[in-house]
Amino acid sequence: MTKHRTGDFRIVTAGDSALVVEFPERIDAEVNGRVVALAEAIEGERIGGVRDVVPTFRSVAIYFDPLRTDVDRLSERLERAAADAHSAGTIARKPIRVPVSYGGKAGPDLEEVARHAGMTEAEVITLHAAPVYRVYMLGFVPGFAYMGTVDPRIAAPRRSTPRLRVPSGSVGIAGGQTGIYPSETPGGWQLIGRTLLKPLDPSRAEPFLLKAGDSVQFYPTTQPSVRRTATV
Repeated sequence: MTKHRTGDFRIVTAGDSALVVEFPERIDAEVNGRVVALAEAIEGERIGGVRDVVPTFRSVAIYFDPLRTDVDRLSERLERAAADAHSAGTIARKPIRVPVSYGGKAGPDLEEVARHAGMTEAEVITLHAAPVYRVYMLGFVPGFAYMGTVDPRIAAPRRSTPRLRVPSGSVGIAGGQTGIYPSETPGGWQLIGRTLLKPLDPSRAEPFLLKAGDSVQFYPTTQPSVRRTATV
């Protein structure tokens, strides 16, 4: 693995078919804003040979076909694009509003989170639904969006023993992050509620409901059924 450092970012080779642009090693909206700006710029250029562009909290991985790509030229283009990638700062996109049924069978860990915070369940719900969260990245399973930042008073750690099956649509907390499970999967986040929105739906024109740089606001609902499309 070789590294090319310039300014406050560096370009790292990851094998013979990927380059990674790394920004300062911290998780915040400004750094992530630069990550999203770079990813969108590279995707917009439609560079020949580039197979995929994957943004994370503070880096962008660019996967390419080594038989069709001049790696030196690609690295030069990434360097220019990274130098020009400016963060939009705090959340700028209109929030996607997500209805959540909190507590009970839908949120079996809400009581534990309340105990951790020394609050009532109603107070936890209020604090969880108050912020506009930033989607920092997608990972773990397709469509799982890592969002922050959770109010530190309710930032309960992951469960000591993960569940083998977490229902699709479950809304969880893990430290300073919150997220929605897009499919039934094992998981160790504290489950505080559930939504009927589908973060991943292959039948939609755009299968992924959320992407890096999006903003999300949860709101409590007591409705027995919830529309399966987001309200914005």
